[in-house]
Amino acid sequence: MKEKSEDGIQPVKLPGAIRELNFTGYSRGVALIENTRVGFDYDILETMEAGMELFGYEVKSLRAGQGSLKGARVIARGSEAYLVGASIPPWQIANAPKSYDTERTRRLLLSKKEIARISGAEGENGLTIVPIKVYNSTRRLKLAIAIVRGKKKADKRQTIRKREEKRRIERTLKTK
Repeated sequence: MKEKSEDGIQPVKLPGAIRELNFTGYSRGVALIENTRVGFDYDILETMEAGMELFGYEVKSLRAGQGSLKGARVIARGSEAYLVGASIPPWQIANAPKSYDTERTRRLLLSKKEIARISGAEGENGLTIVPIKVYNSTRRLKLAIAIVRGKKKADKRQTIRKREEKRRIERTLKTK
């Protein structure tokens, strides 16, 4: 008998596929949109998962792979956390309200303890909270966020050197 996940849905393994699909049709943990520059521009200190408060046409747009986290950040105000600067276009422009703003501030769904951690990190000198990716978790969309410290130019050069060295080694092993 196949094992059931914590939400009671039987996962289906497709031959040759890495993803795990359930019969709701949503792949789990696969990034819909990513902020690819985070690993290059910042040192990641801590990561968290947050829910997002979205409109229906924003959810459809994100599932279609539209949207950008470039230049976005997370801020804590009072007892709430917000995603600022993320661009999510409407799924169908004709059906979106005329007053819709693609870069509106979106509320994040976090526990009080996580919000306290974010507001504490925001107050520390040199730390920033940035979104890493938006992904499916069963039927819900989740946002992976990280507390990061900015890299200096020399650190970025070192990252490039490490990446190029790794590619060179893989290339030599592949040709042998």
